[in-house]
Amino acid sequence: MSSNSFGKLFTVTTFGESHGPAIGCVIDGCPPGLAIDADEFRRDLDRRATGKSRHTSQRREADEVEILSGVYEGRTTGTPIALLVRNTDQRSKDYGDIASTFRPGHADYTYWQKYGIRDPRGGGRSSARETTMRVAAAVIAKKWLAERHGVRVRGYLAQLGDIAHEGFDWDAVEGNPFFWPDAAQVPALEKAMDALRKSGDSVGARVTVVADGVPPGWGEPIYGKLDGDLAGALMSINAVKGVEIGDGFAAVEQRGSQHRDEMCLDGFTSNHAGGILGGISTGQAVVASIALKPTSSILIPGRSVNLAGEPVEVVTKGRHDPCVGIRATPIAEAMVALVLMDHALRHRAQCGDVGDVAPRIP
Repeated sequence: MSSNSFGKLFTVTTFGESHGPAIGCVIDGCPPGLAIDADEFRRDLDRRATGKSRHTSQRREADEVEILSGVYEGRTTGTPIALLVRNTDQRSKDYGDIASTFRPGHADYTYWQKYGIRDPRGGGRSSARETTMRVAAAVIAKKWLAERHGVRVRGYLAQLGDIAHEGFDWDAVEGNPFFWPDAAQVPALEKAMDALRKSGDSVGARVTVVADGVPPGWGEPIYGKLDGDLAGALMSINAVKGVEIGDGFAAVEQRGSQHRDEMCLDGFTSNHAGGILGGISTGQAVVASIALKPTSSILIPGRSVNLAGEPVEVVTKGRHDPCVGIRATPIAEAMVALVLMDHALRHRAQCGDVGDVAPRIP
């Protein structure tokens, strides 16, 4: 299977399956001298993990990171960094009934058509379990971006089904299992999820990521656009069916006089473009949002066919998320951070001698 790597100068390659012995990644292009140890991966992996509340899958993985190479005496050496996470809580028997059946809304049918073989255990390579390694790799990217450029990448759940956030407080985001920015709405979210789980159905979500401190000049015109790479990276996340940069599709209803971000000597007057113009960062916050579909792993019977070409009824049992968007915030943050670090290195390689160009709008 090809296309398991992304990034040009900061390249991440992931490997492993949901129910295999381990998952892992190789990070190539990390500059030397960055202090890193295994404990630093814990926070973001815990944020992504299942089993942390009743509203997500109850699979409980240890997610202990082993650093196999690329780090010596606590600092990166500039050589490939290999990270490994062993799977410890697989229940492959949950998938025995669907080994010869294509689950509607899943990658079962497309993998079968492409490769003529598939690993049915938990979705195999198409499982969101693979995103563990993206989050792990982004721990390194986030730290480098913060130390070298003062960049901070944060995300939140902006909408769950038909419930949108009303107030906004960054401090509230990490204080609840939804990454929700309005603490007053959390009880309503819990009630809605309890009813959804009881019904056996699922629901979609919207996640927004904001990167503050991105300097102007990152990104490349035409085929290396920063927003283009962000869109591709975010679309690569399981269950993502839409990506917006800045106002995104809301721009359809806007007038040019409203959408354009006017400039004054003391800064931009708005950020409808999401911090990117012509594929290059403006120095404003980079803002991206993703739409995640409702998972198809539900208890409500659905029609499908099996390998014999016979009509069957499918009920997906096991441990699944009634809303995959609840755990998607750290994954979306990871993809944004990885793209930003790659572009930071690409900018340094070609235009590092340009320096600051006047005038610079704060």
